[in-house]
Amino acid sequence: MNRVLAHTGAKYPIIQAPMGWIARSQLAAAVCEAGGLGIIETSSGETEACKAEILKMRDLTAAPFGVNLPIRFLKDDAIMRFVCEESGVKFVTTSAGSPAKFIGPLHEAGITVYHAVPTVDAAMKCVEAGIDGLVVEGSEGGGFKNPEEVGTMVLLQAIRQRTDIPLVAAGGICDGKGMAAAFALGAEAVQMGTRFVSAKESPVHRNYKTAIVEAKETGTYVLNKKSTPCIRALKTERTAKIHEDGLMPPETFTRILDLYFGGDMEAAVGLAGQTAGLISEVKSAGEIIEETVAEFFEIAGRMGAMASARTFG
Repeated sequence: MNRVLAHTGAKYPIIQAPMGWIARSQLAAAVCEAGGLGIIETSSGETEACKAEILKMRDLTAAPFGVNLPIRFLKDDAIMRFVCEESGVKFVTTSAGSPAKFIGPLHEAGITVYHAVPTVDAAMKCVEAGIDGLVVEGSEGGGFKNPEEVGTMVLLQAIRQRTDIPLVAAGGICDGKGMAAAFALGAEAVQMGTRFVSAKESPVHRNYKTAIVEAKETGTYVLNKKSTPCIRALKTERTAKIHEDGLMPPETFTRILDLYFGGDMEAAVGLAGQTAGLISEVKSAGEIIEETVAEFFEIAGRMGAMASARTFG
């Protein structure tokens, strides 16, 4: 039995990442309807808007969905109390800080909790705190990163060597090939961000989606490694300047909504992972999930046949 499917109730072990402002009901419901697990973000800090998006999910899909609680960015415990008492949500991911104080209240509300980790040390602290599972975030992924870069391939193996807890692979995955590789390394699910940012149902401007589709495998920078937050973003004139200077100016994210929804790719920084170099067209959430699952099983079948025949080709 796949433990992540048991915890989430989803049809497929494919989770949509909780991108701020982007991972709301329009995208999350489409992912859920396609058999994946949509996640509603709360990192935007727009508490009332996020509450409304969570409630809206009930009207858009009967499938289970989840909520992300980014600990460092929460102004207070209002959204956590809402999730525990009024949302009906049974699966939560936490991130950006220690989940220790959150696990108890969430468990008391009957909610399963996975925490996003970028290192083995962080993973083991979560295990000791009683976490139900881990989202293993490799450096290939977009958004907020650990400045000490560890790729998903190494990080998955390193954490699996230390614990048997359910693992979700995140970073560098956008299709069935990446999913199969992650499962071979000990994951029981994958989380995809950049792939779903570029989906038809994603609410972002077409310029953002086009920038992802047109990006090369070298089309992102890791920025601000000597300060906080360290991020991975698409290469633009703005991010090239930040990369050259080494530090992000305070106003970097001030006009992020003008980039996301206005299409001005120089207004802020367009967060994206290295998988942008693997994405060649905008597809619906249904197409993404259907193709990922089909490719995963094709590869799994081929590898199984090789194992049965004791051959390498």
